[in-house]
Amino acid sequence: MRSRPWRGDPPADDDDARERIIDAAMRCIDRHGPTKTSLADVAAELGVTRQTVYRLFASTEDLFRAVSIAAADAFVDQLAARVKAMTEPVEMLVECMAFTIERLLEERYLSLLLVRGRALSSDEQFTSAIPAGLTRSLLAQLPVDWGSLGLTSRDSDWLVEIYLRTLQSFLVDPGPSRSPRELRALLNVWFAPAVRACLSGQRAI
Repeated sequence: MRSRPWRGDPPADDDDARERIIDAAMRCIDRHGPTKTSLADVAAELGVTRQTVYRLFASTEDLFRAVSIAAADAFVDQLAARVKAMTEPVEMLVECMAFTIERLLEERYLSLLLVRGRALSSDEQFTSAIPAGLTRSLLAQLPVDWGSLGLTSRDSDWLVEIYLRTLQSFLVDPGPSRSPRELRALLNVWFAPAVRACLSGQRAI
């Protein structure tokens, strides 16, 4: 006998359906790995047709992007919790950067596009809307009153871009093996001064 769609428990709406599809994709990735997971696998996991999944996600890449974003939201929460006891904004951002560098490639869902070996498209670049939005979400969750520091809109834009470009550089070329202490020391020499310049309004224009 053919199984009932959605295992007999249909979603309440499209948002519910998307969440279930993303959760199912994560289970399939855990089971098969990212390179061997297809929309057909996800559909079978849910007991629906591929057309049902295609209605909400145009391709495997589209679905994987949604999985990455969902995982990134959780990772941002983890970063904010990690630095909540710190008091200095620069120290917080250095720690967030270091921890992200150390963990990003180990985070199965966050590194999906890199694992699949496909070049980033124009809407997936490190400084595009989605990564920038996630970085702004991180800044908003940190225990810092950015307004009291005099951070202007332009300063904030520069801070987000500097954060993302620094992260990108380590992903493109990780450099020599470093201990956690050495990585943070390097970031304090390289990344921290740029953060301080943004926070103090020391811009060239």
